[in-house]
Amino acid sequence: MRILMISATFPYPPTLGGTQIRTFYLLKHLSQNHEVTLVTQRSAEVTEEDINALSAHVNKLVCFPRPTAADLQPGVSGKVSRFAHFLATGTPPSTTYLHAPTMQQWIDDWVESGHCDAITCEHSVNEVFVRPSYRQRVQKVVVDIHSSLYGTLVNQLQTGTAEKPLRDRLNLPLLRRYERRYAQKFTDLVITTAEDRQFFTPIAGHSPLHLVPNGVDLVQFPYRPADPGGHSLVFVGAMDYIANVDTAKFLAQEILPPLRQRYCDATLYLVGNKPTAEVQTLGNLPGVVVTGRVDSVTDYLHRATVCVVPMRIGFGIKNKTLEAMAAGVPVVASDRGLEGLAVDQPQRALRANTVEEYVGAIGQLFDQPDLRATLSTRGRGLIETTFTWERAGQAYEAVLSSTAS
Repeated sequence: MRILMISATFPYPPTLGGTQIRTFYLLKHLSQNHEVTLVTQRSAEVTEEDINALSAHVNKLVCFPRPTAADLQPGVSGKVSRFAHFLATGTPPSTTYLHAPTMQQWIDDWVESGHCDAITCEHSVNEVFVRPSYRQRVQKVVVDIHSSLYGTLVNQLQTGTAEKPLRDRLNLPLLRRYERRYAQKFTDLVITTAEDRQFFTPIAGHSPLHLVPNGVDLVQFPYRPADPGGHSLVFVGAMDYIANVDTAKFLAQEILPPLRQRYCDATLYLVGNKPTAEVQTLGNLPGVVVTGRVDSVTDYLHRATVCVVPMRIGFGIKNKTLEAMAAGVPVVASDRGLEGLAVDQPQRALRANTVEEYVGAIGQLFDQPDLRATLSTRGRGLIETTFTWERAGQAYEAVLSSTAS
């Protein structure tokens, strides 16, 4: 099969965020049995070494310059213009600004020339490059949604974590209309968790919904050789992403202080690329270490007593949770942090959603090495049997290979 994969996010190296990781490992699997062409965008941070490395995993790699904030109309007039465009077209600014005419023309020419049998959009923001007419030109047009934008905004408003609540309440019905509209362009919709099904079942129409979870590269995240003991916590994530910034602040400012009243040496490591100024400031708090980008996330996971994932916003399966469990680190996480994972029966992680619950669960793990060992082995077992990239790739390949809708 000749597959055209569209990803405005350059998916290499596969360590910088959930979108890069998922896209890379899915294309890596598909390229084993199919002819894969990837069209993507390149920011200034992408090196020639990155391009050469990614090229080795696809038959054809096509890169276009990634639009930047400098390309947007500045000031209040720019914001008004973008919102007016959202109202008129139904496409949010977060998607519109990625739409490069040269990239669109290349995709149009590639499809019209009959070079592909299937098209995949790796994240819903790439739907802007897909024309409804493509369904008449190719067998499959698939969107790998990652998570619902509408559902995420509902979650932010419900938890009081929305950056601009008034604006976001205005955007809410527009995002619902947007997801309903773009869903109709695709033969198949792919989601990562059963929780996201609630947002897309009412709007999918005749397009089937497929569940394809994330996975872990077990070579990159080997099982830890020993339990380090102690009172060390770790949270891993791209530290310029709103959901991770909110989590880092919640951990450092709300959870760690009462925990340190019981364990005075408790230390929190915030591990991740591009920490914002807000995250960097957290490093001034007692017991908090902000690392920035590190050579090996696995080393920090292996040295941690507990991995804490107190996500309050953001739907979809969390790579950070999967990777911690693969590494054998006991996990304490919220409902959002454990989305899509069967961890309660038998117990494979501890669930918490309030400060008191986090302090209690972390303290329980600090004090009970046997419990840490149980969660460690059960967590790794869950990843090995259910959440590998090989299994995810096979499920994704099955969507593309199934009879067209």
